[in-house]
Amino acid sequence: MESLEKILQESFCLSSFRQGQKTIIENVLEGKDVLAVLPTGGGKSLCYQIPALATQKLVLVVSPLIALMKDQVKALSRLGIPCGCIHSGQSEEEKMNVFRKIQEGGPFLLYLSPERIAREGFKRWIRNKPLALFAVDESHCISQWGHDFREEYGQLSILKELRPEVPVLALTASATPLVIQDIAKRLGLKSPARH
Repeated sequence: MESLEKILQESFCLSSFRQGQKTIIENVLEGKDVLAVLPTGGGKSLCYQIPALATQKLVLVVSPLIALMKDQVKALSRLGIPCGCIHSGQSEEEKMNVFRKIQEGGPFLLYLSPERIAREGFKRWIRNKPLALFAVDESHCISQWGHDFREEYGQLSILKELRPEVPVLALTASATPLVIQDIAKRLGLKSPARH
């Protein structure tokens, strides 16, 4: 496996990690569930993007907003990093194109809404994929004590049921101790490393 610093520099054109990023990535690569609270602009996305490149596998990112998904895919595509998103605003052909790219193998960042995770087709599809990580962005949305509670996020415990061996990285910029505890419980995280 290439060093994390080398991936950071060559793929993302960044000279060094921000505080906490490297430890979070290392925990994920060790197969641990991780709960991370990082400030807005603190580099949350790198914590799940680098594991895709380090493991040469698929990373599935749950994101609450189509606009956020599109922005991330646009930025990663500019860097030449394999990625895509599936959302309700796409044609069937656009969706099939994303799945074809994933089928080629290698690293890939797939952005999905929480609603899509609950679908039967998704559950069948994800069972045998070479997965490095499930990343749940804006994970405070899963907590009924959070300020942005979304019912669809409540179904994300299915990720651990479908693939218990795949680590889950729950990320948020804002969470009280009560919300953090609730996130871990509702996602079914196993002794998560906390950052």
